[in-house]
Amino acid sequence: MRSSHSLQYAGLKSGLPLLLALALSACGDKPSQQPAAAPPVTVAQPVKRTVTDWDEFTGRFEAVQEVQVRARVGGFVTSVEFRDGSIVKTGDLLYVIDARPFEAVAEQADGQLSDARAKAELARRELDRALTLNQTQAVSDSIVDQRRQTLQAARAAEMQAEGALKAARLNIEFTHVMAPITGRVSRHLVTPGNLVQGSEGGATLLTSIVSLDPIYIYFDVDEATYQRNSRLWAEGRRPSSRDTANPVQVTLTGETKPSLEGKVDFLDNRLDGSTGTLRTRAVIPNKNLSILPGQFGRVRIIGSSPYEALLLPDTAIATDQSRKIVFVVKDDNTVEAKPVTLGPLDDGLRVIREGLQPEDRVIVNGLQRARVGAKVTPQTADAKPAGGKT
Repeated sequence: MRSSHSLQYAGLKSGLPLLLALALSACGDKPSQQPAAAPPVTVAQPVKRTVTDWDEFTGRFEAVQEVQVRARVGGFVTSVEFRDGSIVKTGDLLYVIDARPFEAVAEQADGQLSDARAKAELARRELDRALTLNQTQAVSDSIVDQRRQTLQAARAAEMQAEGALKAARLNIEFTHVMAPITGRVSRHLVTPGNLVQGSEGGATLLTSIVSLDPIYIYFDVDEATYQRNSRLWAEGRRPSSRDTANPVQVTLTGETKPSLEGKVDFLDNRLDGSTGTLRTRAVIPNKNLSILPGQFGRVRIIGSSPYEALLLPDTAIATDQSRKIVFVVKDDNTVEAKPVTLGPLDDGLRVIREGLQPEDRVIVNGLQRARVGAKVTPQTADAKPAGGKT
């Protein structure tokens, strides 16, 4: 008799072909694949509206008026009458200089004037008497001429004394240093007790004042922009800033859009030979006095006449090597790439100069899911700036 182990081995050996056949049959069956669904994308038609191109430059604010306050007479400073960095108005008292020496000079000049007037009055009376006596030939003509010359000399001396008294009184007035303009004053550079020099010996600088409202902003226009604007002006498509106060918009440091508006009021008469730029100036209202001379700002000035344009959000624009492209969904819901020519931003949307039609359905959201020639599932929305809901 065969052993039980031999029977089991024979059974396993006879079942191997059947197991191999079943395994091979299982390996040969492939599951059926479902077709991939078209990915969803958001499409929008370009926004059509009237826009104006703007040229942008870096500018620096400067004061319309700036005054260095200096001593006009020498002497010791007795008091400082302003707070450093405050707003002062024309005629406000800033410094007081010891006026006693000038008051003494004024009293002396006043006395000299009184003496000169008395001499002039005596000379006039003597001339009148000589003229009366000369009618009866009691006094010769030479005596009359001498007394007339004496009167003229006395009057000249009187005028000199009057001038000396005016100068002395002016010096007294100059001991009170007044603000010549309205604006923000700097810090005081001289403290009480110090001796200052007047205008005769190199006037001492006391402080400075800058006006704030309105305020200038200076910026340099490159030669290419200047030539383009000149051509537009010659063609009647843009007003010249020399003849028209063209509007400007200013964006301050840290801002994302313009917050100030003003007008161009000056173009220089020549280009800078070293930089090839034209110095330009605009005047900006500064009612709240928040802008200070020396600040920077981005200046926008009109670069064209108004025209109709198509606009898209920047998120809808892709880069293909050196080209800018947008993805358009055709009528059969397949994707097509269109090269476009870009213009400036206008109210958060990018101007498309060439390559787009008003009826095009442009993918504005889901660009990463779009493939040229592949189908997509478009969902219509409005074109809005980046960050807005679409």
